[in-house]
Amino acid sequence: MAERADGDNIIAGRHPVKEALAANRPINRLLVAKGAGSAALQEILNLARERGIPVQYVERAHLNGLAKNIPHQGIVALAGAREYVSVDDILAAAYPADPFVILLNEINDPHNLGAILRTADAAGAHGVIITRHRSAALTAAVAKASCGALEYVRVARVANLARTITYLQERGLWVVGASGDAEDVYWDVRLDGPIALVIGGEDRGLGRLVREKCDQLVRLPMAGRVGSLNASVAAALLAYEVVRQRRRVHGRVPDR
Repeated sequence: MAERADGDNIIAGRHPVKEALAANRPINRLLVAKGAGSAALQEILNLARERGIPVQYVERAHLNGLAKNIPHQGIVALAGAREYVSVDDILAAAYPADPFVILLNEINDPHNLGAILRTADAAGAHGVIITRHRSAALTAAVAKASCGALEYVRVARVANLARTITYLQERGLWVVGASGDAEDVYWDVRLDGPIALVIGGEDRGLGRLVREKCDQLVRLPMAGRVGSLNASVAAALLAYEVVRQRRRVHGRVPDR
């Protein structure tokens, strides 16, 4: 197995990719050569779709560059640095404490994701939820940026963040999204109960559906000329407000 410069582990060739899928290896994405087609390849694509793994069609020359001297037979898998967990795994890990979850709405920068995972570990969050599409995945680059936190933070990957918010709300979590035009400043809002924080992507913030699903929106006060903070900084400020309020209510930070 080779490794890309940006930290994705490369699994090349139909048989190795099929075996990785069958063994439930954490696969971030499949890359398939344009025009490639066979019964064996279709079987692999069917397995990928069953697991909700994104498939991208690229030029064969791109696969040649990724796989180097490994015969790729028109398909390459980009494998994750760590296994994902389910949303229920995260909620179960919180018991009997109130769940504290961080949801990321299309965070694309692996360094931002790594920094948020580091904050999640330090602040005692029970897990982080990311999306399968248009988001950074758990690569070696993310692991490096997290300074080891990836080994300790539970990360779930979901197909639809809006539906996941509804699922969390049905299980008693109050969902608070960060938005620059929100009416309430984050420190004026109660964040001490079962809580899910939603942080928007670097370019466009919260998506419309995600924004509408949140129970409440909060903003970070901005006194300077810059209109917003880096996503990982915003996540850290909100996460530690949760820590502060929980300490005020419980006299200590609840165990993770």
